[in-house]
Amino acid sequence: MLGRPPRIIPAPTPTIVPATDLGSVDVGKEGNLYLLTDPRGDIRIDGRGLGLYDLDTRILSTSILRLNGAQPTLLRGPDRDGGADTIQLTNPELRRNLADKSAGTPSLARRELSLTRTRLIESTLHERVTIESYSATSEALEIELGLGVDMADIFEVRGYPRTARGTLCPIELYDDRIVFAYDGLDHCRRTTTVVLEGAKIRPVNDPDTWPGASVVASWGSRLRPGRRVTVEWTIAYSIEAPEGIAASASPPSSRAKRREEMPFAVPGISSDHELLDRTLTRSIIDLAALRNDGPAEGEHYLAAGIPWFATLFGRDSIIAALETVAFIPSLAVATLQVLARLQATVDDPWHDAEPGKILHEMRTGEMARAGETPHDAYYGSIDSTPLWLILLGETFAWTGDEALLDKLWPNALAALHWIDASGDLDGDGFVEYQRRSRLGLLNQGWKDSGDAIRHLDGTPAEGPIALSEVQGYVFAARRAMARLARHRGEVELATRLDQAADDLQARFDAAFWLPDARFYAIALDGHKRPVASIASNAGQALWTGIVPPERAARVAERLLEPDMFSGWGVRTYAAGQKGYNPVGYHTGSIWPHDNALIAAGLKMTGSADGANLLAGRLIEAAQWFPDLRLPELFCGFARNEVGAPVAYPVACSPQAWSAASPFFLIHTMLGLRADATGRRLELMRPTLPDWLAKLTIMGLPVGDDSVDLLFHRWRGRTSAELLGRRGSIEVIIHA
Repeated sequence: MLGRPPRIIPAPTPTIVPATDLGSVDVGKEGNLYLLTDPRGDIRIDGRGLGLYDLDTRILSTSILRLNGAQPTLLRGPDRDGGADTIQLTNPELRRNLADKSAGTPSLARRELSLTRTRLIESTLHERVTIESYSATSEALEIELGLGVDMADIFEVRGYPRTARGTLCPIELYDDRIVFAYDGLDHCRRTTTVVLEGAKIRPVNDPDTWPGASVVASWGSRLRPGRRVTVEWTIAYSIEAPEGIAASASPPSSRAKRREEMPFAVPGISSDHELLDRTLTRSIIDLAALRNDGPAEGEHYLAAGIPWFATLFGRDSIIAALETVAFIPSLAVATLQVLARLQATVDDPWHDAEPGKILHEMRTGEMARAGETPHDAYYGSIDSTPLWLILLGETFAWTGDEALLDKLWPNALAALHWIDASGDLDGDGFVEYQRRSRLGLLNQGWKDSGDAIRHLDGTPAEGPIALSEVQGYVFAARRAMARLARHRGEVELATRLDQAADDLQARFDAAFWLPDARFYAIALDGHKRPVASIASNAGQALWTGIVPPERAARVAERLLEPDMFSGWGVRTYAAGQKGYNPVGYHTGSIWPHDNALIAAGLKMTGSADGANLLAGRLIEAAQWFPDLRLPELFCGFARNEVGAPVAYPVACSPQAWSAASPFFLIHTMLGLRADATGRRLELMRPTLPDWLAKLTIMGLPVGDDSVDLLFHRWRGRTSAELLGRRGSIEVIIHA
């Protein structure tokens, strides 16, 4: 029997409030679907970007739960138990309207009902509300759910202006479902379908009562003492395009799985420090959640961060893979392959693309697809290309995967050619950036905000800009490629690359060293003047090995002076300089991934104590953030002034390279260095910090083999012991 035709109601004009604060936002994610709610589980218009998103599209913008017209009282925010999140609520005091003479039930005292809101994200969002009564009398209940859909692009949510947007279609109300649709400027129709069993569905006639909602679903019930009632709904999303146009740059999730099932293998890491163990557990969970499907069928990658960067970013995905390559090499392999397939092959100024260049960012929302931004495949990153080469070298060192190396070798050669040709804009031997796309990024290093690169007088540097850490990346990339070329028998290429690295190191020291400050400039500007501000960039240069040995100790020392080291981490920009701001995105804040790389640089200079200091303070900082999760960044206020790390208001959390940072800190402490083809694992001066007495790794993979290791600190010295091995791997300990 055919169902009744739907009721059709007009879609209201959406209210899209730019997100300015992510405080008290709960995040859930599975595959390419992610959810941002308040602690009660509601989605409201309040400047926090709340919503249900599929990659770059907000497919649900309002979801408000009410009981008898009132907002439930929160008892406990989302708790993750297996595959589902549960939120525990109760009722406020619900007094009967004394003017309603027909009401036959007494008032309901507060906290006489238990409300459990359960949600599960798979290929859809499924929510269930169970209400159990502890009242002595039967209670009349009305459960209401206000719903709204704006289909906002993530750029809109972040406040990017638009001169026009697509059309919200009339809303279709069926007996058991609601269909919201949107015809975008990219000629795609996006549809959100909400299935509600047993609900009465009505349009919103009083928008002030239901802000942001266009439809209300309601369930009526009389609940007897000791009994319970359950209501459920499911939200699904689809996208359609005209024939000949791809509907989406990302396939739908094929992993309808429970969250506790890890999509990758992780060695067992345990210690005698509970906070470290819990932080690592959180990192593993977050990395699994950040694993997206796509862009092509069968591919996977780590999304950079939620909510703003829940898509493929070359630099972010590469650095997260570098940080975890010793423990989860499958992430590195997947990252290399996805970015190799998307490597630029043509010169395209609109996308800041040049042959051989590695992707910066790929977006799938309406604005990118319609050409309003160049981010459908944007290449405005000066560092993704050398970082990809570094990752290739490290991945081969840990896996010994000859087939992978053969497959990616042409991409590696193309990347090297880009460095020598397009990357060096003026032929001075340094890699610089200057945007060509009208809507491209002004700054194209990892510090990519518009005010990140400043002279000492506070004025922004003008391009083309050669960043100090990028020269280090190029140095390390050439060294890595020389090793790989020599392994492949391409001796002439290896010799040429090593010589180019030596030449770059000498030029770098001559051009970037600041004799008065005894430190390295953050960059050279377009006039080849040093940008002499003191910043963390030199710390990452230290990690790459480009800093000559005679300078390394001074650079390491300077990074830990009070204007740079806040007590929680190294600031991006030294305090006291013009333009310094502890709440600036790149002008005084603290980034966990930056500090993890700096810690590795400190260890390489012989400053194991400095490296362990950073590691300890970062792990300690994690306890102050929800779920022991290191966010994208936090504020640079001094520890002795504020006592606890201060959250940055719009930081992504979780964020891939922050989630990966604890692994790299352990990598640094233990001095791990692999040679899978030589069946050798070296431990370069392993040094546990004074807050960590014991650490065990079970099943650390090196090629097809694996080892079990025990590290123990006693009376200031660290010992390492091989507990077991699978295969013929040799473990060499350098004390």
